[in-house]
Amino acid sequence: MIIKILHTNDLHSNFHNFFKIANKIKKLKDENTLVLDAGDFADFKSIELQGTDGLAAVELLESAEYDAITVGNNETFNGVDILENMASNSKIPFLSCNINKLDGSVIEGVKKSIIIAKANKRFLILGGSPDLDPFNELNGIKLVEYRKALREELECNKGSYDYCILLSHFGMTSDNIIAGEFQEINIIIGGHSHILMKEPTVIQNTLIHTSGCYGEYLGYLEIELEDSDVRLISGQNIKTEKKDENLFQLEEVLRRNKIKAVERLSKPLYKIKENLWHDIIEENPISNLLADAIRDFYKADLGIINSGVLNGGVKKGTVSKKKLLDICPSPLNPTCLEIQGKDIMESLQKSLDSEVCLSAGIGPGFRGKYLGRLHVSNAVIEHDGNNILKVLISGKNLEESKWYTVATSDYLHRGTGYTNLKNNRNEKYHEDYLRDTLRRYLDKEEFVKKSLVERWIFKD
Repeated sequence: MIIKILHTNDLHSNFHNFFKIANKIKKLKDENTLVLDAGDFADFKSIELQGTDGLAAVELLESAEYDAITVGNNETFNGVDILENMASNSKIPFLSCNINKLDGSVIEGVKKSIIIAKANKRFLILGGSPDLDPFNELNGIKLVEYRKALREELECNKGSYDYCILLSHFGMTSDNIIAGEFQEINIIIGGHSHILMKEPTVIQNTLIHTSGCYGEYLGYLEIELEDSDVRLISGQNIKTEKKDENLFQLEEVLRRNKIKAVERLSKPLYKIKENLWHDIIEENPISNLLADAIRDFYKADLGIINSGVLNGGVKKGTVSKKKLLDICPSPLNPTCLEIQGKDIMESLQKSLDSEVCLSAGIGPGFRGKYLGRLHVSNAVIEHDGNNILKVLISGKNLEESKWYTVATSDYLHRGTGYTNLKNNRNEKYHEDYLRDTLRRYLDKEEFVKKSLVERWIFKD
C-alpha cells in the first residue's frame, strides 16, 4: 500500500506562501495522504496572530485540512496561556511529547501523540519541541529531555500502532541522533534548522525530510508500507508557484482575522508629544529611547541597542499596541550582561561603518531587515566620521580593561552582527519583549525629551 505525506515546517507566518502551499496540497491530496507541519507555523510578528491570540493560525491550518502540527518554539513565544488558547481551540492536534508547564503539569490542548488510520494502517504521530533554555522558562514552559520523552511515549503506545512518524522541531542534529537510536520511528519530518534537503536521507532505515523555511517549498514523500518498515518511492521539496486559484478561500480567512486584530490592537494606549523618528544608519530618537529604557530598567552602566530591531519611528499623538508591533515585531528579550570596555569600543567603532549598519539582520528572534547602528544610553561618543576619538560613560573615559554592566538584547548578547559583544559574562534575561519595555517608557515625558539629545558627537 502506498501513502503520501505532504509536510511543511518553519512557515513563520509567511501566509502569502502558505496560500500557494494550500493549493498544491489540494491538488496532491487523496484519501491516503497525511498533511503535517513540523512547527513554527505561527510567528507572532503577525498582526493577525497578535490580535487573535493565535487563533488566526489555527483557522488557517483547519481550513487547509492539516492532520497535525508539532509545537515549535515560535508557538510558545507569546507564553503558555496563548499556546493553551490555540491548542484547546484547534481541531488540528497540537503535538509535543516533551513540553509541560513550569510546575510539570500538562499544557491544556497539547497532546503527546495521536494515532491516525490511513490505508488500513495505524500511524502514531509524535511531536517534539526544542529546548531553548532559559527562554522556555521565561515563557512559562519546562522541557523534558527529548530522548527520555520519546522513549516513554513509544513505550506507552507499544502495540497500538503499525508505523511511527515524528514531527520534530528539535533540529537536524537531534533528528540524526534519534534516527540512529530509535528503530521504532519510521519517518522524521524535521523543522527548526531551516534546512532545505535535496532529497530525504535514511539513517538506520529511518527517513528524514525537512523543507527549508518560510513556506517556499512543500515537502512531498511517497512511501510504500512493507511489514513494519517503509520504503521510499519518491521524496522531494516542491517549489511554491504562483497562486492561480483560491481553492481554500484562505485569503478571506486571513482578511477576516486581520479586521478583528486591527480593531483590537488599535485601541489607544496613550499620547506622546514629540515625533520620534527612525533611521538605520544615523542616530535617531526612537532607538535612543529604547536604549535609555532598557538601561533604566536594569540600572546598568550603559545601554546598547541596534536600530535594526526597530522598523520605524512614532509620530506625536496616539500610540497603540498595533503601532508598537509594527515598529518592533522581534521576539527579543531585554538582557543584562557584563562586558569589557575594549569590546564595547570595538563594537562602537564597527557601527560607524554604514555597510555594517546596512548588512542583513539575521539571527534567532530577529524580524527586521538590517542590522542597524548601535545606539547608547548614559554615554557620549566623539568621532570624526571614520574613527572614534573618545567614549565617555557616566562622564568618565571608557576603560578598556574594565567590566561594565550593559543593558541590551539577547540578539546582541549573542554577538550577532557585532561579534565583540559576545565576549560577555553573567547574562540575565527578562520575560518582556523589547516592545513591552518600549511601551512602558514611551509615555514618560522625561525619556522622550532625553531621546532627542544626541550621543554620537561629530568632531572635526
